Amino acid sequence: MKTVFSGVQPSGDLHIGNYIGALKQWVQAQGSTESIFCIVDLHAITVPQDPSVLRQKVLEVAALYIASGIDPEKSHIFVQSENPNHTYLSWILNCVTPFGQLERMTQFKDKSQKYQDQTTAGLFDYPVLMAADILLYQTDEVPVGEDQKQHIELARDLAEKFNSKFGEVFKFPEAVIKKEAARIMSLQNAAVKMGKSDLNPMSRINLLDSEEEIREKIKKAVTDSGSSISRDSGSAAISNLLTIYAAFKDQTLDEAYIDLEGKSYGEFKNVLADLVVEKLSQIQKKYQEIILDEGYLRKVLDEGRDYAIAKSSQTLQQVKEKVGL
Repeated sequence: MKTVFSGVQPSGDLHIGNYIGALKQWVQAQGSTESIFCIVDLHAITVPQDPSVLRQKVLEVAALYIASGIDPEKSHIFVQSENPNHTYLSWILNCVTPFGQLERMTQFKDKSQKYQDQTTAGLFDYPVLMAADILLYQTDEVPVGEDQKQHIELARDLAEKFNSKFGEVFKFPEAVIKKEAARIMSLQNAAVKMGKSDLNPMSRINLLDSEEEIREKIKKAVTDSGSSISRDSGSAAISNLLTIYAAFKDQTLDEAYIDLEGKSYGEFKNVLADLVVEKLSQIQKKYQEIILDEGYLRKVLDEGRDYAIAKSSQTLQQVKEKVGL
């Protein structure tokens, strides 16, 4: 059975891009794989966070994982900071990571420009911790969005460097990127990814948005100068909305075009809003039940932590022996 590992930061609000690009894929993977899903709070603190908000967001994300279909009976859910093996391995991997390779990381370049003099060593070193997250569990597959592909490639590179220098320990993980849902873009600017940190709240639909907010955001989503859905024309903005439709409808993009060909943009937006509202209302109903039962959430996370520590300790022990610790 293959091992699948992935995670999401408990910062900001999870949105439909997180759902389509990550959570939906995780649900499909569980049952047929050893599925390990992390709440990566150590990654979150690479940029400033309010400690009290962060603690609450950890529980919120855990509840959204489960509400979105991650079954604790089939998958293991845990909080990254509760397994010290992640930071231990990260330091060892730092000692085989070329400095220049980290300088070339696209996300660091983007985020360091945004935070400028607030840019930290942790933000620079983020990809090494991510490599440790993945390699600790002898991961075969990492379901991620297109923007994380470079980080998975780094994890593979570091696994190869370590194995070559010290002896075989790590598997080489593969990024699993669902092509049509690889990158959900902003509703207000189809040139940039939908993101939790976007200052414009109209750019994204959060998983916990109200029906009114969802409909308003879709209504005001940018389109183009056209008037109806056509396979032969349409901007990146329309293509993005069609990708969202296809994902929520469990269709391919081709099937979505067949469904919607000839519909006016206004009609299409109404159909899309109905679809998103229906799906998110189901998730929100489950979420409200789960978030009120903190005892249950803590139990799930504690069991996930214990499993994660037990499994990752086997890898870390091999690493320590290889390097002489």
